Amino acid sequence: MQYHLDTIPVWEAMEADTDCPLCALYEKCERSEVERSLGGSVMEPDERIRVNETGMCARHHQQLYAQQNRLGHALLADSHTKELLKKLNAMEPGKGKRGFLSRGEDVRPLAERLEKLASECVICQNIDAHMKRYFYTFVHLWKTDTSFRQRWEASRGVCIPHACALIRFAQDALSGPKRAAFCQSVLERLSLSLAQDEKDLEWFTFKFDYRNQDKPWGNSRNALERTVNRLRGRCLKDGREA
Repeated sequence: MQYHLDTIPVWEAMEADTDCPLCALYEKCERSEVERSLGGSVMEPDERIRVNETGMCARHHQQLYAQQNRLGHALLADSHTKELLKKLNAMEPGKGKRGFLSRGEDVRPLAERLEKLASECVICQNIDAHMKRYFYTFVHLWKTDTSFRQRWEASRGVCIPHACALIRFAQDALSGPKRAAFCQSVLERLSLSLAQDEKDLEWFTFKFDYRNQDKPWGNSRNALERTVNRLRGRCLKDGREA
């Protein structure tokens, strides 16, 4: 698959000096896609067809609801529900040439089809497409732009999920020594940052000992949030968002 370069957002995320520039890019994409879903995209026929067919996951329904546009949200949910009912009706026994179910038939395929209906999300798909471009651009900049590489080496790296994504993209985008050097750099930045997070987190726990209550907090006040975000991608607010 071919990806086009999208250097400006990646550079901006790196210069924002976050704990994970790719988490920052993800959040920016997510906000944009949620707002767009209740805005102009509702009027685009192709996009509306996708929404009707695919729907949204629970996380993004929550975010759409938080936009406080209940009518727009209801219109999207209603049109998707109409399409979903057609699919459910086709699954009922006796429908079609022989019916999806017959006596004694394995019902696991039915459960899998229902699970698929409940898990697909057009917003997730759109974000995924954006993030793939950013991963590709990140690796390309590391390979071709000395200034970007220096900025990366001075950064706090990325979280574990995005380290994994970068290494997967490096498999196709880089070769030989460059691929090895890139992966080593990703792991080094991850290890250094996680080690610092753990050190701060340990001190955070020590601060709850009355003997340490008058000692300075240092950089430990948001150590729990930083560590969890490093381990699983940004899922907790830590007061350091870009």
